[in-house]
Amino acid sequence: MESTAIKKTALFNIHENLGAKIVPFAGYFMPVYYTSIIDEHRRVRSTVGLFDVSHMGEFEIKGHDALAFVQRVTTNDAADLKVNQVQYSVMCYPDGGIVDDLLVYRLEDHYLFVVNAANLDKDFSWLQDNLRGAVQLENKSDATTLLALQGPQAETVLSPLVEVDLCRKLGYYYCQPGSVIGHPALISRTGYTGEDGFEIYCAPRAGVALWEALMESGRRYDIQPIGLGARDTLRLEMKYALYGNDIDQTTNPLEAGLGWVVKFDKDDFIGKEALLKVQKEKLKRRLVGFETDGKIFPRKGMNIHKEESEIGTVTSGTFSPSLEKGIGLGYVSTPHTKVGTEIGLDIRGKRVGARVVKTPFYKSGSHK
Repeated sequence: MESTAIKKTALFNIHENLGAKIVPFAGYFMPVYYTSIIDEHRRVRSTVGLFDVSHMGEFEIKGHDALAFVQRVTTNDAADLKVNQVQYSVMCYPDGGIVDDLLVYRLEDHYLFVVNAANLDKDFSWLQDNLRGAVQLENKSDATTLLALQGPQAETVLSPLVEVDLCRKLGYYYCQPGSVIGHPALISRTGYTGEDGFEIYCAPRAGVALWEALMESGRRYDIQPIGLGARDTLRLEMKYALYGNDIDQTTNPLEAGLGWVVKFDKDDFIGKEALLKVQKEKLKRRLVGFETDGKIFPRKGMNIHKEESEIGTVTSGTFSPSLEKGIGLGYVSTPHTKVGTEIGLDIRGKRVGARVVKTPFYKSGSHK
């Protein structure tokens, strides 16, 4: 029988000692914030912050038919990847609904999928059910600690801790096996914030040492530990989709604005036929970004109106610490998705004005 016990990451004691607000999330005890969401958000935008995101899932895919398998279960074209290149992609059900969004790493002798924490078990089962050919699929999640160093000073903070001039040479959405303060690690220039930064995969036994070294190296930049609360507001300012909010099995990547990771010109992949039909019939709704009047902010599930007609639903919403206004995402019927369209939201029994805007909301991110 599968255990339902809530897990602790290798850094749990650190979070507890720092006085973090810790809650169960996706099967783990995770820090929501240490000081405040707004304070931590602004630290990442201004200098640098450090996240524990060890709750994410990592699956290793090896074997003679590994590429064919990756091509079949993801919508993007993994055949284009160079060794040590990273790709954002989506997995779909046969009806075009989204199983999950993920990162695909092409490494020297295997592929690595990095999936959302809340979908870890579901995703692994789904991949197992779709295994074909000479492929070995292994869940490496429990054997992996993942740190995210994010912010304009991330490169400066990490550089002294690696053996070679790795950081400066590492391009956006590329990775490199190496070591950090002597501990083996996979270092990738990726993130979920819109800022420059790195995600560092290591063994759990190295997690505490790497965390402490990064915090010490970042002291001159007032580095702070960052919780999941700020991770959410940072990603929303960039219009990065969150599974369970903006995308799920009831949405398809075309209406979610992820058509750029659906490559119809590659060989067959799961969901291709359904998505071709969606493309041919044209979209009935689209995911849009909107800003609200004043400092009132939207929340998931609120109705979106155009005059007296209900035209959609909010999927994500927050107060933007960078823009100091309410921002949100929602699916809106296609005739009302043009930038500048005035809409209304039902917030606490009142109709609040809002307008569709061009995204990302925050346009000054430092990612390269």
